[in-house]
Amino acid sequence: MPGFTLRRTVWSEDAPRLQEVRFEVFVREQGVPLELEWDEFDALSRHVLATSHDGRAVGTGRLLPNGHIGRMAVLAAWRRCGVGRAILTELLAMAREEGHASVVLHAQTHATGFYARHGFEPEGDAFLEAGIPHRTMRRQLLTK
Repeated sequence: MPGFTLRRTVWSEDAPRLQEVRFEVFVREQGVPLELEWDEFDALSRHVLATSHDGRAVGTGRLLPNGHIGRMAVLAAWRRCGVGRAILTELLAMAREEGHASVVLHAQTHATGFYARHGFEPEGDAFLEAGIPHRTMRRQLLTK
């Protein structure tokens, strides 16, 4: 598998590329209704975009102003290649830079192990979001 690069971006600069990854993963692969995938928070969030060395968008994630991490998606062929870990690491760095004491996310239940390996702890019970089981998870960033 060739390498990838990662960069921070915003919706106004890279919406088509961010949408490409999210459409493939969430809408096509997981069956999330298109009207649930795009929301008003995209324009307010900071995003991370992973691209292959040939320039193809292969992964993304976003950080909302309130410290919520979301819309993490990696194309199937690029999973288990370090893309998700790199995206999450960059989003955590961005949250620290913004001064968030903690971050929260809604993890698909099959991915809770991935987030737990990165210091996230589950909160509350599982719930459905877009018809997919999720669990709230939180990670402390700043010590008290």
